[in-house]
Amino acid sequence: MAADVETVVVGAGVVGLAIARALALKGQEVLVLERHDRIGSETSSRNSEVIHAGLYYPPGSLRAKLCVAGKQLLYRFCAENGVAHTRCGKLLVATQDAEIAKLEGIAKTAHANGVDDLTRLSAAEARALEPEVACVAAYLSPSTGVIDSHGLMLALEGHLTSRGGQVVLNTSAASLAQVEGVGFEIAIDSGDEASSLSAKNLVLAAGFGGTALGRTLAYQPGYTVPETVPAKGHYFSLTGRAPFRHLVYPMPQGAWLGVHLTLDVSGRAKFGPDIEWKDAVSYDFEDAGGARRARFEAEIRRYWPGLPEGALQPDYVGVRPKIYAQGEPVADFAIHGPAEHGVPRLVALYGIESPGLTSSLAIGDHVAALLA
Repeated sequence: MAADVETVVVGAGVVGLAIARALALKGQEVLVLERHDRIGSETSSRNSEVIHAGLYYPPGSLRAKLCVAGKQLLYRFCAENGVAHTRCGKLLVATQDAEIAKLEGIAKTAHANGVDDLTRLSAAEARALEPEVACVAAYLSPSTGVIDSHGLMLALEGHLTSRGGQVVLNTSAASLAQVEGVGFEIAIDSGDEASSLSAKNLVLAAGFGGTALGRTLAYQPGYTVPETVPAKGHYFSLTGRAPFRHLVYPMPQGAWLGVHLTLDVSGRAKFGPDIEWKDAVSYDFEDAGGARRARFEAEIRRYWPGLPEGALQPDYVGVRPKIYAQGEPVADFAIHGPAEHGVPRLVALYGIESPGLTSSLAIGDHVAALLA
């Protein structure tokens, strides 16, 4: 019995769309299922929209390799498809002498990852680039940039549909089953209507829905679907135009990169995210009594003492699908194929957070290779 569709991708965020595009370019018939009423409405539309250089991630990890490769692919894709982006560069700053060792450690990691364009700056040289910045030392990352993430997703969807693929909105994959000789049977919920769909190949890129959906399948002994842990981050925007041309990142603290300053493609400044570990996904902006704003102001004034009083306005909230808990070591991307779970023609992705946007095109190529 033939499957209804050659390949089904669950999840129409930036990673799911990039995977679907890569598979369509390989000649596969691809259908993308998205439970929301628009593409990229969770993690993909609630982030910093930064094109990362590949500075922080352990050498040899998927995060490092796919970020560095994906950065190059993404800049080329944006140029060829008219996706708004700016290669504005980033200042990575140490605001006190005790942070210099960490700054140099990041530079060493970046070099090991193949990032060879960092420039070491003294405090005076950093101020020559950004007169408002306060630091004792810095590195300039010229290949860091920002992107219109929604424009990117629309372009990816356009590539998919031009090759016969399709994105079906308001359609949830409720459960999965293996069917011998066919591939997979996918139970589908489209509001009041329940149905099913069969596919030869299956890709799970479902973000927060991935763990529950993945656990509806049986795997080889010893394999466990990763637990997904929500980590909430708030963003404040700046009233008025920022006196910066580069992004500014302080020293990271564990799994958190700090309250950094980013600029969108129009030049609007925003700050964040912070990190708050949660038991459930929530997009409510919480700032009881202005305590969160006060913490942001204190963090920002470490590298921008001139932040005006009352200049921060609540903006939006993002939630990251992490596969490690508070206090645990940062986990690598989990991109599991048959070698990990033992299920033929299945690739499941878990914990695709930052730098997932930067890595998206490289992730697409990686998954396409696993299904080849």
